[in-house]
Amino acid sequence: FYLTPPQVNSILKANEYSFKVPEFDGKNVSSVLGFDSNQLPANAPIEDRRSAATCLQTRGMLLGVFDGHAGCACAQAVSERLFYYIAVSLLPHETLLEIENAVESGRALLPILQWHKHPNDYFSKEASKLYFNSLRTYWQELIDLNSGETTDVKEALINAFKRLDNDISLEAQVGDPNSFLNYLVLRVAFSGATACVAHVDGVDLHIANTGDSRAMLGVQEEDGSWSAVNLSYDHNAQNEHEVERVKMEHPKSEEKSLVKQDRLLGLLMPFRAFGDVKFKWSIELQKRVVESGPDQLNDNEYTKFIPPNYHTPPYLTAEPEVIHHKLRPQDKFLVLATDGLWETMHRQDVARIVGEYLTGVHHQQPIAVGGYKVTLGQMHGLLTERRARISSVFEDQNAATHLIRHAVGNNEFGTVDHERLSKMLSLPEELARMYRDDITIIVVQFNSHVIGACQSEE
Repeated sequence: FYLTPPQVNSILKANEYSFKVPEFDGKNVSSVLGFDSNQLPANAPIEDRRSAATCLQTRGMLLGVFDGHAGCACAQAVSERLFYYIAVSLLPHETLLEIENAVESGRALLPILQWHKHPNDYFSKEASKLYFNSLRTYWQELIDLNSGETTDVKEALINAFKRLDNDISLEAQVGDPNSFLNYLVLRVAFSGATACVAHVDGVDLHIANTGDSRAMLGVQEEDGSWSAVNLSYDHNAQNEHEVERVKMEHPKSEEKSLVKQDRLLGLLMPFRAFGDVKFKWSIELQKRVVESGPDQLNDNEYTKFIPPNYHTPPYLTAEPEVIHHKLRPQDKFLVLATDGLWETMHRQDVARIVGEYLTGVHHQQPIAVGGYKVTLGQMHGLLTERRARISSVFEDQNAATHLIRHAVGNNEFGTVDHERLSKMLSLPEELARMYRDDITIIVVQFNSHVIGACQSEE
């Protein structure tokens, strides 16, 4: 099934979103110039989510990608709720008191976040009251615990992740008299999601990661070339420290059954995630909740089975690993993306493709045909294609779209092959998943002038 270039473009651009940080008095005072984001589904419905928001009561911007599994319910809930938990964790005591007093007396609340959303980024109206009540309980506890110290960003991020996961678990245990909401909180808790979140404030960049989405910094070297710096580690079987951590948390007798076929208990790829209460609750609790839950839950095979060799839960945590990086003028952009991107592209290629796209400068590498026998005709074809590519690069107005185009359409020579792109995008839903995963990307562009000025002030 052949798609024309305009058809390919309309598929690729369907979910793209861009945000430019506004200037004040003609000056840009933020270390972030703006960001581009996009999503390409492989699952129907897509199980990835993305979020971006400016913190209004503290400085800083939050951006995140969320990769759901066993459905999209958990990723959806985390994408709506996590930034509120982070923002509340960062608020000073007085502001928390102001917010609580406003709720008490029925006055309008101080807005905490300004969201930057694509029209397709859904928010569940039905659950908003429940979500708000859980969040309020959290800030009330923070008020009671007031130590008078300013909150450390790293600590705030860790607390927010853990607390939201805890609330997801509690809401499912308590249930809800409204049957729609009851089913919703159970679906959220029994499905799962990984999260990779960036908090940017001046030159301070914090990445909080739970699972196997990734954050990568694009750095421009002095000679103009691009390099990639990892700002997160995958929490899966490929990470030896992570395997060790899991083993340390359980008795020696379980060592052989903890990680099988590179999966947690032989089932789950990420070793850290939100939700997934099948890997956190005791067997008794799982049975009690499923038995008293709505019938739809009983019909769901996923909720019925108990993982094999399930002796000492919890086996899974939502606690993030937080990495702090001080931005430098040569740090030009940040890529946050779900594993759908990293399965198809090496970070070095990601850095080069985005870097060249943002600067509009293409370092022409000699054409490498790595071990292929290439005729002169084919060579001529490759060079013509390269020329065409340079003129077509600017058809993407969005860096994330440009990256998805490469992730899905690259051929063995590292150039976008329209025919391949057309084939990959026209696969029927049930086949698409066999060839690729959902891809969600946010590309954040930094303001080198502001970063340089902040540095010299420090």
